[in-house]
Amino acid sequence: MTDKNKQPAPGWVGGFEQSNQLFSYPNPNLSSLPMLDNMANIDKLQRQQQVLWPEFSWETRKGEKDPKRCYQMFAPDISRLGYTDEGRVFSIICPQQGAYSPQFGALNVEVTVTGQRGWVNEDTKEMAADMEVVGKIWFSPSAKQNKWVKILWDKFADSKLPFPSSKANAIMVTTHNPGNPEQGIFPLIKKQSKNFPIPDFAKHEDEAWDVSHLDVQIGPITKTGNKTVDEFNQLFLDIFNLATGNMLQNGNILSWNVWFTAPDLVDKVEWRNHAEYWRDSIDTGHGSPDGPGTTAKYFDGTPFSAWDSLLHTEEEKVIKSLESWAETKAESLIETRADAEEAMIKHFIEKHGL
Repeated sequence: MTDKNKQPAPGWVGGFEQSNQLFSYPNPNLSSLPMLDNMANIDKLQRQQQVLWPEFSWETRKGEKDPKRCYQMFAPDISRLGYTDEGRVFSIICPQQGAYSPQFGALNVEVTVTGQRGWVNEDTKEMAADMEVVGKIWFSPSAKQNKWVKILWDKFADSKLPFPSSKANAIMVTTHNPGNPEQGIFPLIKKQSKNFPIPDFAKHEDEAWDVSHLDVQIGPITKTGNKTVDEFNQLFLDIFNLATGNMLQNGNILSWNVWFTAPDLVDKVEWRNHAEYWRDSIDTGHGSPDGPGTTAKYFDGTPFSAWDSLLHTEEEKVIKSLESWAETKAESLIETRADAEEAMIKHFIEKHGL
C-alpha cells in the first residue's frame, strides 16, 4: 500500500451526481447525458483515477458444464477514468494488450472507447458510467520477421488488399451489452462483479482506493466487404483466440473488475499521449511501459494452457482445415499449437490461391 493509492489529491468539489436524481444508485440512469467522443474533451479533465489493477475474466469453454473461467490482470496503469472537479466523466482510457502466436508472432489488441458518459463521487467512492467500445487486433511490426506473416503480408500487398498490419487496418470486433446485441452501450458500475466467483489473487481491497466493474459481450467482426480479407480476419481472430483462451470469441462475455488508485490530478498532455505511449512500447517489443500483468490462470491458480484449450475446443475446426490439404489423420499431424496454426494458415492460402 502507498500514500498515492489511498490519499486523494486536493481540489475535489463534487455535485455533478446530485444534479440529476436519476443518476444515483441503486439504478443509475445516465440516458439524459450525450455519449461523448472519448478524446474531444481532454481540456476539461481535472482529476483522474488510475486503474493500477485491471482484473479481467472470461470463460475459455463457453457453454460447457465447467466453462473453465480464466483470470488475468492486464498491465498496471493501462486504463484511467478522467473527470472534472465536480465529477463529470469526460474520458475513459481503455486497455491495450499483447498476445503471442507461434506462427504469427506478436499481436496487439486494444479496446477502443468510441463513446462514454458518467459521473464520479469521491465522497462516497462511487461512480457510474456508460461506454461504447470496439475491439481492435493487428500485427505488431516485429511480427513481419515471422515467415508466415511475411508471406501473407506481401501477398496482400501484391493484391492491394488491406492487411491488419496497423491500427488503421485493424480487425474490428464488435461489442454489446450482455444479452442484448442491439444495445452497444454497457455500464461501468460500482463494486466487484457478482456474476462469478473471484479468487483471492484477483482482489486488491488492501491496496486500492475503490473498485468498479463492467461486463461486455463480444460480437462478430466488422466485415470489410472483401471476401478474402474477411476470411483472413476471421482466421486471424481464431488464432488470437487460440492464444488467449477465446477471450474475443463471438458470444463470450468479457468481465473486468477495475481497481483504482486514489484520485489525483490530470496532466492533459500526458493523457493525450498515453495511448500512443503504450502502443509504441508494445510495438517495439518493449512490453508494457509500467510493467507486466499476470499470466492467465484458473480459479485454483493453475496457469491457462493455450494448447490444452485448443485440443478441447478447436480440434474440430483444425481437422476441417487439414482435410483440404492432407489425407493423413489430423491427430498424427497436430502435435503442437504451432502445427495447428500452420494448418489453418496453409488452408487459407490454398483456398484463396495466394
